[in-house]
Amino acid sequence: MGKAEENKKTKQNALYSTAFHLFTTKGLAKTTISDIVESAGVAKGTFYLYFKDKYDIRNKLIAHKTAELFNRAFQALQSQKKSMGFEESLDFLIDYILDLLSHDKPLLIFISKNLSWGVFRGALSEVTGEDTASLDFEQSYLGVLMLSEKQYRDPELLLFTILELVGATCHSCILYGQPVSIEEYKPVLHRSIHGILKSFESAE
Repeated sequence: MGKAEENKKTKQNALYSTAFHLFTTKGLAKTTISDIVESAGVAKGTFYLYFKDKYDIRNKLIAHKTAELFNRAFQALQSQKKSMGFEESLDFLIDYILDLLSHDKPLLIFISKNLSWGVFRGALSEVTGEDTASLDFEQSYLGVLMLSEKQYRDPELLLFTILELVGATCHSCILYGQPVSIEEYKPVLHRSIHGILKSFESAE
């Protein structure tokens, strides 16, 4: 990476980091673009090189943060000494991500409050190519899927279904311990995900 590219990446990361801090402390409605650029120490024109408006940076930040989260889990999976099949690998990834979110409540609230499949998929498509974490996310997901001896129909729909289930059910368990703690809920979650996998199995 050349000096100019490195400089560009540094400024973009500063905008992401600052926007995340402001969105999770002041809220989206009370955060202005001026707040973001002043705190990040960059010119307003620099902001518009990367983002259309504050909703655009929010959407890309969701994809960026979610991809980072998954990639940390994938790296942890790769460091495991024992060999794991697809279902066991998926259980490991989900548990690892839930443990990370349990220790980072602002990130959990930000993602669960703003994440929708349309926002995530659209933003991920836009940042892929300029954001290595987002690119790695898709490659890693497909790599884990290839561990399976079984064939699955529509990998993207499978990912959507699993993400929606995990996101919808784990928010309350982590934040409020309702209806049960996340540790109590994990076995139920895994059984449900294994059922989803079975429903996506290809007959071929």
